[in-house]
Amino acid sequence: MANLFEKMLLDKDVLLADGATGTTFFGMGLQSGDAPELWNADFPQRVEQHYQAFVDAGSDLILTNSFGGTRYRLKLHNADDRVDELNIAAARILREVADRSERDIVVAGSIGPTGEILAPLGDLQHADAEAAFAEQSLALEQGGADVIWIETMSSQEEVELAIRGAQQTSLPIVFTMSFDTNGRTMMGVGAADVMQLHQRLGVHACGTNCGIGAAEVVATILNMQAGKPADAGAAVLVAKANCGIPEFIDGEIHYNGTPEIMARYATMARDAGARIVGGCCGTSPEHVAAMRRALDSTVPGPVPSIDDVVRELGAVTEGAQAQASGQHQVRTRGSSRRRRSRR
Repeated sequence: MANLFEKMLLDKDVLLADGATGTTFFGMGLQSGDAPELWNADFPQRVEQHYQAFVDAGSDLILTNSFGGTRYRLKLHNADDRVDELNIAAARILREVADRSERDIVVAGSIGPTGEILAPLGDLQHADAEAAFAEQSLALEQGGADVIWIETMSSQEEVELAIRGAQQTSLPIVFTMSFDTNGRTMMGVGAADVMQLHQRLGVHACGTNCGIGAAEVVATILNMQAGKPADAGAAVLVAKANCGIPEFIDGEIHYNGTPEIMARYATMARDAGARIVGGCCGTSPEHVAAMRRALDSTVPGPVPSIDDVVRELGAVTEGAQAQASGQHQVRTRGSSRRRRSRR
């Protein structure tokens, strides 16, 4: 019998994921520097409300409130001995919300980076990192997750360790990396590297999340499609973009993406080849509802070009453009963020 995540991929051309967790919780009273994972025990009703809002918006797949749920991230809040409790609760609350729904909802067990630097550059030994990822993955499975969702990664090494840890469960595995440095991750990983990693590790899906906006995410999906190894079959790709660009207004971060922009992003990501489309930072249930309407009311179109992406969604970095056009070397002038701000 197929796992629910696998079944839904067979039944649907595109799955709509959720939006932001932190953004929603800040609106509910979470303070900067607090650990959202503690809310799974302290304010479970608020966590349930967050999950339910994305069910109501039309999401097919929702991430658990467990992004910082490894012992290394929880240690910052003196909660490293609560890994099982907090991750089980994160998944269990969502499992209950999903089971009450009249339609199938995939419970995706979110796992983020440890926040530590791996040896030999740092102190975190590879075996310890793998054990921490396994600990979190097993707790999420116990709580009722349908899939382990490794996200916002920048290092190939950490992805591999997270996957090895997650493989101690019986669940499908997805990983996404954040492309925020001129068409690459902070650790220099490119779109083609992700596709090679996906093929080598044999996970169920891969893709990109967070980063520097919707245009860059769609460009990365195009580059992932183009960068697949010649002998690779069809890959399930994930696009989960931030809701525009962050801006500081009255001392707080706000994202400038509108529901209309996120709706157009959703259809372009689908046409670029993403099978799972959602939002990341700043993406509210209102944005996701607009994405749901757009996906349901339009038929797939031709694969967009980079020029189409720029015209519809905004500028992309030179690195992303270079990968799309097959150029492997580009003379850069400053960071991608500075280039973007001058346009």
